[in-house]
Amino acid sequence: MTRMVASLSALILSIVFLVSGNAFLMTLLGIRLSLEQVSPDTIGWVLVCYSVGFVVGTLQVQKVISRVGHIRAFAVFAAMAAVVALLYPMAISMGFWALLRVLSGFSMAGVLVVIESWFSSRATNANRGALFAVYQIVFYLSAASGQLIVNVGDPANFLPFSLAAILLTLALIPLSLTRMEAPEISEVSRMSVFKLGRESFSGVAGAVICGVLIGGFYALGPVYATLVGLDVARTSTFMASAIIAAMILAWPLGMLCDRFDRRRVMFWVAIAAAAAAGGVATIGAADVALLTLLVGLFTGLSATVYPIAVAITNDRMDSNRIVAASATLLLSYGIGSVIGPVVMAELINLLGPSGLFYGNAGFLLILAVITSYRIVHTDDVPVGDQEHFVAAMPETSVVLTEMDPRNEDFHESPEVEQMQAEAEHKN
Repeated sequence: MTRMVASLSALILSIVFLVSGNAFLMTLLGIRLSLEQVSPDTIGWVLVCYSVGFVVGTLQVQKVISRVGHIRAFAVFAAMAAVVALLYPMAISMGFWALLRVLSGFSMAGVLVVIESWFSSRATNANRGALFAVYQIVFYLSAASGQLIVNVGDPANFLPFSLAAILLTLALIPLSLTRMEAPEISEVSRMSVFKLGRESFSGVAGAVICGVLIGGFYALGPVYATLVGLDVARTSTFMASAIIAAMILAWPLGMLCDRFDRRRVMFWVAIAAAAAAGGVATIGAADVALLTLLVGLFTGLSATVYPIAVAITNDRMDSNRIVAASATLLLSYGIGSVIGPVVMAELINLLGPSGLFYGNAGFLLILAVITSYRIVHTDDVPVGDQEHFVAAMPETSVVLTEMDPRNEDFHESPEVEQMQAEAEHKN
């Protein structure tokens, strides 16, 4: 396993640069728009364009990769992301920034599809669970690190945007120097959201509402922090703690999901997260330490809603439909991430900064009601028949769903089979 991770070091390094640069830029934009005294509803409409571009990208970028190959496609998407980062401070125009956010989301979808295709191509039935976990840990730690970089430079000037562009450009170097062969390109099957909803309404509802919560928080969390009076340093810590909490809470909640009925776990997670969101809305910046703790609890619990939704859905799927169902749940999450920033921005506009967390609490209570209704009116899956819980991450592309350890139809790539044959020949 160590040798496999070492062979993927170029990919991992590229992920670190890309994710940290993108996370840094997302927080930076929220702070900069707040400093420009742009209204929260306008900020929401501008920043939601990233989610629009990302959703479109996940559906379309494989056509670009098929035409020019993985490395060239990666260079195109990474260069586009870097150029976009440099364009932001040149003109503070909401229409222009909205277009840039669409391009940024599209380009990030592209680079993630390329990188995750490589990860998937190096996975075997023996190591794909571990590689799946390694990818997610690297992703979360890089995103948290990106929040802390916000402390470097004044968000009102050009320097931070240049730093974001540098990080995104640096991602080109490791992958461009790799000697790994490009993986084969395969189409990922999907089913309609409505069809999946008929089979697992709780799963689809959980994915959509998780998208609303996480999409709204990542877009407007920095705006909230600025409005309640946190400085740049505290805002970066505020956002970083939220991401770290999401990574930490995935493991204990995963254990609960393997021991109890998952819809009941989702119900109590929604209730606890709603209580944390209500606490944030009530306390505000009166106690920064408690605020940070409650925000971490809210985001950590909210982030687990998506993997619980995937687990609930997969328990009701035949093994040969797990990838298609997971791809549809990712699309459902993307739809929610488009809704979230717009709705939450309007609530901030109406209720002030606390509107963000009152809105989050409201959506979580809606999820609790939906889940309790389904518990009462549909049969449970016996705990012994449940698939093993996997901490699936929504901020990714459909390609990574193929590596999900629950996917019994996973086939090792020709490159891996060749590597294994060469290793056996040497022995």
